[in-house]
Amino acid sequence: MEDLWRERKAYPLLGLMSIGVILYLNFGDKLSFPILWQPKMSFVGTNSTRFVINDDNGEQSIFYVNGWNSYWLMEESVWSTSRYKVSEMLKRGSQMGMTVCRTWAFSDGDRHDSLQFAPGFFNEKVFQGLDFVIAEARKHKIRLILSLVNNLDAFGGKAQYVKWAQEAGVNVSSSTDSFFSHPTIKRYYKDYIKAIVARKNSITGRRYSEEPAVFAWELINEPRCTSSSSAPLLQTWITEMASFIKSLDQKHLVTVGLEGFYGPKTTERSGVNPGEWAALLGSDFIQDSAIENIDFASVHAYPDSWISGADLEEKAHFLSRWVDYHIHDGESVLKKPVLFTEVGSSMHRTNDTALLKIIYDKVYESAKKKEAGAGALIWQFLVEGVESYSDQFSLVAWDHPATYKLILEQSCRLRIMFEKGEADKKVNHADLCFGS
Repeated sequence: MEDLWRERKAYPLLGLMSIGVILYLNFGDKLSFPILWQPKMSFVGTNSTRFVINDDNGEQSIFYVNGWNSYWLMEESVWSTSRYKVSEMLKRGSQMGMTVCRTWAFSDGDRHDSLQFAPGFFNEKVFQGLDFVIAEARKHKIRLILSLVNNLDAFGGKAQYVKWAQEAGVNVSSSTDSFFSHPTIKRYYKDYIKAIVARKNSITGRRYSEEPAVFAWELINEPRCTSSSSAPLLQTWITEMASFIKSLDQKHLVTVGLEGFYGPKTTERSGVNPGEWAALLGSDFIQDSAIENIDFASVHAYPDSWISGADLEEKAHFLSRWVDYHIHDGESVLKKPVLFTEVGSSMHRTNDTALLKIIYDKVYESAKKKEAGAGALIWQFLVEGVESYSDQFSLVAWDHPATYKLILEQSCRLRIMFEKGEADKKVNHADLCFGS
């Protein structure tokens, strides 16, 4: 009887397996099955000038960030044949103890691989690529900063929105500053935000607004105006769009995406900028970051390109002041965390870690004091096979031993300082940080 019972129990199982094989052979990567289990994560919040994570018992643990940029993740996730590169990047980032990755959640225009090919119309295949990025990040306990539009023309950007309005017969200025002010263009962008935030992940079944693997929404990558007179338009736009996202999603942080330049009204900070040109771009670190629904301030750092004619000593001096002033303003003026969301230098690739070490050390000193310098994200990481996304600041980190070692050390000393909560001691902590 027992053998007969086993046979009868086996038949349904074999039948299901056979159906699965037939479906796979006939439909291949067109099939999508929801993931029923994912690693547990909690949402990141803020407490004054610090990032915090709330656990199930209501206790807060402080969270300081060591992370990186890989803007190309969504594009490489569109086709199943290249998704392994995204998986490898997220796995490698996790193995370096890094916890946050910043990437593009936009691609606008009439290209075959654009996410939004017309206002409010989306390429489902590309959206599924972004689904994969988010699901895979959760798998490796990486949180994502998702940037929602580009200031630059790459991947569409502001210029594409202006072009769409013109093609629709809207009377709009050709200046891309109209992106920040024209009602039709602002409606296009709000419709985009709504589609992203409400998106139900085809892999996990979870809406993006409910996904703790999303660290924050970034309104725009490196906002600049063509005329400094448009600065009030940018500030009004930030206020409106940050409020709009919060009306749809109260669980996630929102940041602007600023480079950190001080504007002409912040005269006492003018000497901190990399040049007089920086104050004429319509953005202002303090005024823009102080807006109510902006949860943390973002800063970029590119001494090699911003002061390209300077020697290493001059670049180091500039970078040291740049970091000090922004951390101080986050702590004393804004009362918000400051995250250095792009740290780029060609020296990353030469195993000269002098400039990167300046930022890492200052973030670490801020963390020891539990102050506003909340972390840094290196620009940018690649894996083998995605060299087409390279620029002068990109690197395959593990091919550069000194830089790799410095990154790992930063991850470890921040993790060791804040071991509670999701600075998880279970993540091979001994192997990662103590070499055992």
